[in-house]
Amino acid sequence: MDKQEILKNYKKEEDRLLVSKMLDKIVLCAKRNKIQNTDFLDERQKSVLEKVLHRIGIENYIIFGGFDETERNTIIFYPEKWNKEIVEKNYDSIMQVIGIVLPSELKGKYIHRDYLGGLMKLGLKREKIGDIVVWEEGADIIVLKEIVPFLEQHLSTLTRFQKAGIIVKLISNIHPVNIQKEKIEITVSSMRLDNIVSELAKTSRTKAEEIIRQERVVVNYETVTKDSKILKIGDKITIRGKGKFEIKEMIGNTKKGRTILNIEKYT
Repeated sequence: MDKQEILKNYKKEEDRLLVSKMLDKIVLCAKRNKIQNTDFLDERQKSVLEKVLHRIGIENYIIFGGFDETERNTIIFYPEKWNKEIVEKNYDSIMQVIGIVLPSELKGKYIHRDYLGGLMKLGLKREKIGDIVVWEEGADIIVLKEIVPFLEQHLSTLTRFQKAGIIVKLISNIHPVNIQKEKIEITVSSMRLDNIVSELAKTSRTKAEEIIRQERVVVNYETVTKDSKILKIGDKITIRGKGKFEIKEMIGNTKKGRTILNIEKYT
């Protein structure tokens, strides 16, 4: 594995650094014969690294974020003599859950950004924090185990959490997650990105083109700026400010030849 040769493929410094750190983890895993993991990755970062792993033929890894369908995940590398079952038994050595239980007067008043904003006020880096599962009585925050002692000590110093209960839990004891999806139908003249964005964002074609040019559209975890890109069944589209969608199936065509698509919107 020629690290410098691999890094030549990346013009953006942030991508070079991301790939470089992952390659170092792979080397450490082999050298120390121990599990190594990345920080939490967003969907774009995960996509970048998966392509590298495929290119260099690395197979002994697991992508995991705490439960199925997490938006933020780590890549866990394990020694070649290990199997995935052994790694799964070691998840709690990598990440844990900080449970926040709100006092009765605050129940139902906090949303995702209230919890994330509190963590950011403590000076934490976003990559150390995974998904935040919010419910009426509080939230479960998935974090790398390395920052758990810090959070135990400092979370209650924040005004918003002074009266809250702070509990450290194993990843297997995370609050049940119910990912809700809304089924919708749209009709488009073609599978071009601008056509589909226009329908999903409920705006004009001209405005959709502007949204795409502003780099506000992500397809399969990569920012796309070409409005003529042709989409297909199974593609996932995120429109910043509008939501995340998946093209599930092509239902049929109208009498005028327009395509009817079944879409799932993550709510």
